[in-house]
Amino acid sequence: MSDRRAPLQHSYAMAYEQMLEKVRYEGAYPTRERAEEAVRLVLAGLGRQLTGDERVELAARLPLDAACIFTAQIPDTQPLTGWAFVKDLAARTGASLATTRWDTGSVLCVVAALAGPDLLTRILRQLPSGYALLFGRAELTPAA
Repeated sequence: MSDRRAPLQHSYAMAYEQMLEKVRYEGAYPTRERAEEAVRLVLAGLGRQLTGDERVELAARLPLDAACIFTAQIPDTQPLTGWAFVKDLAARTGASLATTRWDTGSVLCVVAALAGPDLLTRILRQLPSGYALLFGRAELTPAA
C-alpha cells in the first residue's frame, strides 16, 4: 500500500464528531460547539479559495459533514493571500484577528493531517502566499 492512500483511508475512519474533538483539542476550545463554529467558518472560507483536483481530493478526505461545508462554497475568482483570508473570516464573524487566526490554524492543522503531505503540498502550491503557516507548515519558497 502506498503512502499516498494512507490519509484517504484515515479520513474514512474519522467521523465528523472525531474531527470536531480533534479541533477542540488542538484549539483548546472549551466546548465542542465552539470547535464546530471554527470548523464551519474555516472550511467554508477554504471552500471559497480552493479549486480543481485539489478541491475534489480534499473533499474526499474530509468526513462527510465537513466535506459538505467545504464544497457548498463557490470558489472566488480572486484568491486571497493567507493574511487576507484571515481578515476576510474575521470580517464575516466580527471576531478579532487574533481569535480568527487561532481558529484558522486550529482547523487547518487538522485538515492538513487529513490531506496528507502530498496533497497538502499541492494545495499550498495552488494557493497564494501565506497559507503554509496556517496549515502548520513552513512557508514554501521557489527554488533559486
